[in-house]
Amino acid sequence: MAGKSGSPGRRRKPRSQGVKSEPRNPGDKEILYGYHSVFEALKAGRRKFESIMVYENRSDKRLQAVVDLAGEKQVPVQTLSGEELDRLAGFGRHQGIAARVSSFPVQSVSVLLKLIEGRTEPFFILILESIEDPQNTGALIRTALCAGVDYIVMPKDRCALPSAGVSRSSAGAMEHAPIFLATNLSILIHDLKKYGAWVSGLDAGGDKGLFDADLTGNLALVVGGEHTGLRPGVRNACDFILSIPMETRITSLNASVAGGIAMFEARRQRLGINFG
Repeated sequence: MAGKSGSPGRRRKPRSQGVKSEPRNPGDKEILYGYHSVFEALKAGRRKFESIMVYENRSDKRLQAVVDLAGEKQVPVQTLSGEELDRLAGFGRHQGIAARVSSFPVQSVSVLLKLIEGRTEPFFILILESIEDPQNTGALIRTALCAGVDYIVMPKDRCALPSAGVSRSSAGAMEHAPIFLATNLSILIHDLKKYGAWVSGLDAGGDKGLFDADLTGNLALVVGGEHTGLRPGVRNACDFILSIPMETRITSLNASVAGGIAMFEARRQRLGINFG
């Protein structure tokens, strides 16, 4: 499937003009909530913090760690009642902490193409196609960082975009993730191929088993939506459609579970680890 590490892969061509930049409004603000989301966003330093709010009757080591780091970064901290925090966090599980921050800094795919153009090592891209559940999106982002994925791409529409809920579902991992937004995934996939990528879609009805595939070299892995799987245009744009061998009558896995299995199989191969 994908070319071996160090191989030239596909011949590169000039970048397509079909992929446009999709910047997010830098003036957007949101409320982050939950210990991990707030703490990891502080550590990552990618958002602007207006203030941090903590529960007035809570005192523990984790909360103190956030307060200490906020002090180092000169972010004001204020105390609120439980009711005030509940309202601020939209009654989400805030764990006694919330923050007013700028929106998550996603980038355009034009930036992604420039990044892979300058790489000398094989790249690994995860494409989330119509993943609408914030919990699945958060879990996939966290797994991607653990599995050595270099870049994460999402479509602008029909997808759970980076948000406070996704950040919390990722246990704050989203705050460190390199995430890019695409207007049209099919066009992006064709552009990635011009930069030497082999594109593998993940689907229960795939024509090739995951463990029989070569996932080394420049790789883009596409994980389809929870209910729709890979849409026809995206499916047809992929080089291969991979399926995970199943031993029961259950024919499919949760999107985040399936994506996690595929990402770590790719990592195993890319590290040259063999079992047995």
